[in-house]
Amino acid sequence: MIRHPIQPRWNWKDEADRVGFTFHHMDGQQYWDESAWYGFTLQQAEEIEAAAEGIHALCLDFVAEAVKSERIMERLAIPAEQRDYVAETWTRGDPSLYGRFDFAYDGKGPPKLYEYNADTPTSIFETAVFQWLWLEGRIKDGTLPANADQFNSLFEKLRDRFTAIFPNGGYVHFSSDPDHVEDRQTVKFLEDLALQAGLEPKFVSIHDIGLDGDGRFVDEQNDIIQAIFKLYPWEFMFREDYAPNIAASKTQFLEPAWKSLLSNKGLLPMLWERHAGHPNLLEAWFEDDAGAAGLGDNYVRKPLFSREGANIELVENGRTEPVLDQGYGAEGWIRQAVCKPPNIDGNYPIVGAWIVGDEAAGMGIREDSGPVTKNMSRYLPHAIVD
Repeated sequence: MIRHPIQPRWNWKDEADRVGFTFHHMDGQQYWDESAWYGFTLQQAEEIEAAAEGIHALCLDFVAEAVKSERIMERLAIPAEQRDYVAETWTRGDPSLYGRFDFAYDGKGPPKLYEYNADTPTSIFETAVFQWLWLEGRIKDGTLPANADQFNSLFEKLRDRFTAIFPNGGYVHFSSDPDHVEDRQTVKFLEDLALQAGLEPKFVSIHDIGLDGDGRFVDEQNDIIQAIFKLYPWEFMFREDYAPNIAASKTQFLEPAWKSLLSNKGLLPMLWERHAGHPNLLEAWFEDDAGAAGLGDNYVRKPLFSREGANIELVENGRTEPVLDQGYGAEGWIRQAVCKPPNIDGNYPIVGAWIVGDEAAGMGIREDSGPVTKNMSRYLPHAIVD
């Protein structure tokens, strides 16, 4: 795993705008960064692929146990009134579209799981589309050899997964905040994939979804929402005023509610409790567990729910680094063993490995000037060059 500085393509911004990657800069900061790329060997890519599929299998085993356990649901801060519904979505086999594991990886040892982004699709478009276009462009201009490749079948697997989930076609609603550029463009990408899969996508603003007299969710034209992809996390949905109507609405959600058990940093100590010493796991405990003391004065403190590095505390020798405080943590905290990303010339990359259905589907690299990945941490492309 080598970071290669390189001159960016002269026209990459025009290409990004052409394909809908309009959030390559946000709030005056650069998000997409092709001034360097990360090189992997085929063996390293296969190691990441195996880690993703292995941890995915452990997660599914955990869900099968968790839906039968009030103790686990309580530990993961699933509201009591939603627990039967979460279990029901698992028991009847509501399908999942995707998930992303974030790994520490230096190319030498096994990937180590930081957390599982099991619900929302951050970085899915740039992984599936724009870094692949980067690869094609760099092969064409001779920067990369003709046999360069990428661990990246995300586009095709997502399209095929839509077909598998909805074999008979039909309408599927898609929803996000229409005024949030990154969210809206990401959902547009998924709408396009659904269209290619033979579906009829229809967008509805997350703010315009209502309830009819029968307790069904409807869009702004009062069309019943039978199936919907929602870019809105379950921990928020469970606490909205409409939460009591979710179970009775008969709506099929992507992602399904059982993914709330995985899109939760409480998953990390739960996996460690069941698979201590697993090569792809870091030691982790709920903060009030006796075992947490064993981490001593060096650990990472994480709230059960947070986004983009918010409220993640890196504690070293008992001293806490400054944190991005966005108010997370009311539901509880975990502690995880320190395992910093590799420091490559002052850059700290993490590997995001995607699962679609039950198959590993690709990876993307985010890097920051510090060890905690945040909202504007840069996205860099990768290539497999043996």
